[in-house]
Amino acid sequence: MNKRLLTTEVMDLLARIRANTPSAEEQALLETAINAILFITSTGQRYAFADFLKYLESNAPPPVVASFKTRQEAESWLNSHPEPPDSTLVLIADQYHTVAYIREMNHRRLLPLAVLEAHLGRLKREGLPPAAASFNTREEAEEWFMNQSAPPEQTFIKIAGNDYLAVYHRNVNHRAIYPFSIALDEEEQEEDNS
Repeated sequence: MNKRLLTTEVMDLLARIRANTPSAEEQALLETAINAILFITSTGQRYAFADFLKYLESNAPPPVVASFKTRQEAESWLNSHPEPPDSTLVLIADQYHTVAYIREMNHRRLLPLAVLEAHLGRLKREGLPPAAASFNTREEAEEWFMNQSAPPEQTFIKIAGNDYLAVYHRNVNHRAIYPFSIALDEEEQEEDNS
């Protein structure tokens, strides 16, 4: 189904549900959902939304809006941005961070977030497929990964007998290789959340 038709049909469905909902609170929530879809379509975010839906259906790591080699580079981007994208994810030296922005106070921060570690933990619990390639050194793996013209979003590989995930962030054209040794198990994740 094309993106324009999909968003129109979703808005129509939500409007019908809202019309048959007696609760004023639930009507307001449905109105917010309709307005969120209107925001997506009126701001030209339809393709980005379609890409996000594909991500939700995939087993890929969370998407990012930018990638930086250093914290200083990321801070410079954040401080010069007229209105930073609040709550989105960025990579700094291949580590996930979330953007915190409070418009009223012009408060801007980059906070580390263990989303990749949680993703690796989930993949580990589900059971890793066979490695697509095996390398003796990380340098060999990086050279192989950088020479791929169109890599998949994630590829399981082995380096010196250890499991790694090669991740391609297509929208920012960034490639990273992560060891499964940093994976969080469920107990560690619950402790981090509390």
